[in-house]
Amino acid sequence: MDKKFNPSILITLFLLQCLCVLSAAQDFDFFYFVQQWPGSYCDTKKSCCYPTTGKPPSDFGIHGLWPNYKDGSYPSNCDPNNSYDQSKISDLISRMQQDWATLACPSNSGSTFWSHEWDKHGTCSESVLDQHSYFRAALNLKSKIDLLQILQSAGINPDGGFYSLSSIKSTISNAIGYTPYIECNVDEDGNSQLYQIYVCVDSSGSNLIECPVFPRGKCGSSIEFPSF
Repeated sequence: MDKKFNPSILITLFLLQCLCVLSAAQDFDFFYFVQQWPGSYCDTKKSCCYPTTGKPPSDFGIHGLWPNYKDGSYPSNCDPNNSYDQSKISDLISRMQQDWATLACPSNSGSTFWSHEWDKHGTCSESVLDQHSYFRAALNLKSKIDLLQILQSAGINPDGGFYSLSSIKSTISNAIGYTPYIECNVDEDGNSQLYQIYVCVDSSGSNLIECPVFPRGKCGSSIEFPSF
């Protein structure tokens, strides 16, 4: 006699496969914590727009906290069922407007930027950090790593002058104890300028570590630090 087929077995296997895929997507090795110099974001052919809350401080601002793998690849958009919800971070908004300001056009409050960062990157860390913890972790890292103060203490100022890439890297490395990655972009005149600074953080989102791998890209040996 033929055994009766039980469809629940297939459903169970399918659900287990989905759970494994989600679990794998949320597994990561470390974070890149990326801060951006607003003067370099704005000093390009594309230009910028100040947020609706006004011109941000003349300071490095957060770009993101990005889960990464040691091979240089990274997960993204890991949980479409847990989209950005600003009500979950209402107590952090005033800090984010200062430290995580948007410069995209047209002018906006920043919620579009923060939503993008959570949906693309934050959801891939939710095995460790929920939405509130994710944004708070980035803000705490910003408070811990005062890049502008570090650079200015070594005479490296956002005055439109040119500074050696090696001096910028060594100044930050000496201050925080770990090697940063420097990303450059190009101003309207074609000059290489200090754009973003990456440091690496362990998978808890709180402790600096030496970067297992650096992003690709290069800067000139002498780079501009534009005013803002």
